[in-house]
Amino acid sequence: MKGLPIFDLAIIVVYLIGMILVGIYFSRKNKNSEQFTKASGRIPGWAIGMSIYATFLSSNTFLGVPGKAFGGNWNAFVFSISMPLAAWVASKYFVPFYRGTGEISAYTHLENRFGSWARTYAVVCFLLTQLARMGSIFFGIALSLQALTGYSMSMIMIIMGICIIIYTVSGGIEAVIWTEVVQAVVKTFGAVLILYLIITNMPGGVPKIMEIGKADHKFSLGSFSPDFVGSSFWVVLLYGFFINLNNFGMDQNYIQRYHTASSSKAASKSIWLCVWLYVPASLMFFIIGSCLYAYYDVHPELVAVIKHQVALERLPLNASAAQVLSMENSLLPTDYGDKIMPHFMVTKIPVGLVGLIVSAILSAAMSTISSGMNSSATVFTVDIYKRYFKPEITDKENLFLLHLSTVGFGLLGMGAGIAMIGVKSILDVWWELSGIFAAGMLGLFLLGIVSRQTKNHEALLATMVGIVVILWMTFSPHISDTYAFLRSPLHKNMIIVVGTLSIFLVGILLTKLKNKNLKSAD
Repeated sequence: MKGLPIFDLAIIVVYLIGMILVGIYFSRKNKNSEQFTKASGRIPGWAIGMSIYATFLSSNTFLGVPGKAFGGNWNAFVFSISMPLAAWVASKYFVPFYRGTGEISAYTHLENRFGSWARTYAVVCFLLTQLARMGSIFFGIALSLQALTGYSMSMIMIIMGICIIIYTVSGGIEAVIWTEVVQAVVKTFGAVLILYLIITNMPGGVPKIMEIGKADHKFSLGSFSPDFVGSSFWVVLLYGFFINLNNFGMDQNYIQRYHTASSSKAASKSIWLCVWLYVPASLMFFIIGSCLYAYYDVHPELVAVIKHQVALERLPLNASAAQVLSMENSLLPTDYGDKIMPHFMVTKIPVGLVGLIVSAILSAAMSTISSGMNSSATVFTVDIYKRYFKPEITDKENLFLLHLSTVGFGLLGMGAGIAMIGVKSILDVWWELSGIFAAGMLGLFLLGIVSRQTKNHEALLATMVGIVVILWMTFSPHISDTYAFLRSPLHKNMIIVVGTLSIFLVGILLTKLKNKNLKSAD
């Protein structure tokens, strides 16, 4: 641990104050709920694309991806490879659909299609997904800043959360989008700077990095065999396609941005801009992880320091020296991968540049959390409060409720982050939770769009079957050895794939059986 120099702290404070001032600036325009949630449909497509890119490029990417590449290989990059196909589906079908409905909520149409239960179920899934996302990002940024400052992770999350809440509540979606445009530039520059510093500090430079990476298979995309038990190329590709389909088709964070564009064409272009920016950017973070692996491979004494820190964190305070040493020897690279980037920043980045890079990581966290808070507040207001408690709410009351619920979801996100303290991998936790919560609503959404003959009863039964499948795959690893045959044989990233297909295919099958019975009765 070491304290940040005053100059670096000043840079970070100036950045945080700047974000708050942006929110205050846009607060002058937020006189009604439509401006708060849609920015009155005046945002240019390129700015929306940059905003979506910034949301994708969260601190999970900034810290989790290098940690994942350090501990393993480039298998997780296959997630990014799947994005163009999901973007094509979204731009061709989802954007025109949502723009045509005119509804700010992504889930209002589900009630029109299947009933109020479908809308409520999707909303619950979305809000749980957002809490998992915000929590993992709060945790990731606190992990980094703790290594730099020595302050407790809980305190860091609280300070961060207050700053994000202020500028999100003040500025609404327009402030979120325009700050994300700035943040997209800042965080990309920060990543390039980190990569440059690693290479310049690496004895032997790029050739040595390539030599070590090839020798230890650090550039592998995973097994290409038809294996769905381990994290093979195909498992991550399927997971990436379905989760990105959910992002572009069911996630209020993105749907809400479609409505801020001036036209459907501009909204579609924003999706493609996000893809063309994110795919190479995510590759850069995998390269950073591999470079860090090579750097610490030639400096094993630094790895020993990190392993000692991790062992002390995991053991009780009264642990003996022998217990600490035993824990250190048992640790694998996957156990401390998320610690690598913060350690490099602490020890190797010059004064002044640390402040800039921390600001980049902060921007990565703030962009995703702020958009999650805004979209969660919108969904809660439209799909829960107005639907079940006060349909005839005035616009003034609606705007107040949006502000209040934004604060509420910010606090809940902080709580989720604090609850995650101690997890091994940020990226693993986020992928698992998002797959579990997103599977149900994506399957229901696809069923409603593709099968126009499917009605309420078939959709409800199919969703119930899907929930059972999702719960079984989620909790089957905890089944005792006596009933091991009941465990799911598939990798956990297949939950969203199997869960989505269960709801969709069961719904199609039930619809066909119903139609067949009706014809027989005639």
